[in-house]
Amino acid sequence: MKTMILLALQVSVVTTVFGFALNATWNDLLYLIRRPGLLGRSLLSVFVIMPVLALVLAHWLDFRPTTEIVVIALAISPVPPLLPMKHSKAGGSAPYGFGLMIVLSLVSIVAIPAILAILDRFVDQRVAMQPSAVAKIVLISTVLPLLAGSTVRALWPLLADRLARPVGSIGRLLLAIGVLMLLGSMAPSVAALVGTGTIVVMTIFAVTGLALGHVLGGADPGHSAVLGLATACRHPALAFAVATTNFPDQRFGPTIVLYLLVTAIVGIPYVAWRKRQA
Repeated sequence: MKTMILLALQVSVVTTVFGFALNATWNDLLYLIRRPGLLGRSLLSVFVIMPVLALVLAHWLDFRPTTEIVVIALAISPVPPLLPMKHSKAGGSAPYGFGLMIVLSLVSIVAIPAILAILDRFVDQRVAMQPSAVAKIVLISTVLPLLAGSTVRALWPLLADRLARPVGSIGRLLLAIGVLMLLGSMAPSVAALVGTGTIVVMTIFAVTGLALGHVLGGADPGHSAVLGLATACRHPALAFAVATTNFPDQRFGPTIVLYLLVTAIVGIPYVAWRKRQA
């Protein structure tokens, strides 16, 4: 059952990102590079603000060590693989979303180990991660599907048009199946976290990231929607890898699943508001 769940989720992520890239062009890759101001604000929002927020939460709030480790791991795990699905519903800019995912993916390979080395001086839990491990997860879940989809679009545009909708549908179906199976297998463990303060911490983390990312996105509503969601939503596989690599004897799955649930719930009113604005 565990193998089936992980396989369904992994395939759904790769398929979703690939389907998104089928509608992207190579010019979209340069969209963010050509806007240095937006690029700087994007990196600030994702790589600086969220780790600082995690430090503040760790020092100000008294919560479980497992939750503290997960919050820190999430804070340094950008490139949410389901960002295309979310920002398309919120009316986000597709070229910005594509360029942002590529930039964050490449920068994270170097940035994540560096940020962890800095955080190690300020938190009780010692956390580290090798660039090679980060690169493997980011390349498989984000970079390769993005490059593959955009290559198909560039070389065979008619094929890309035919594939985009069914590939996206398959990704969403597999994601729904994987999520339902995951919730079913972890429901008791997730329910046990209720009343421990974990929900409060995750809500503060998600809402603050969403608000600050939206503001830093600027006046363009397409930019603010993408950066808001990209800042609040983190890469669960990266966070899980960071946590389990450093603390293999502890269980982080239920806490990360709870974060995904909280983020999904927090994102519903934001996406609905952005759709009305659009």
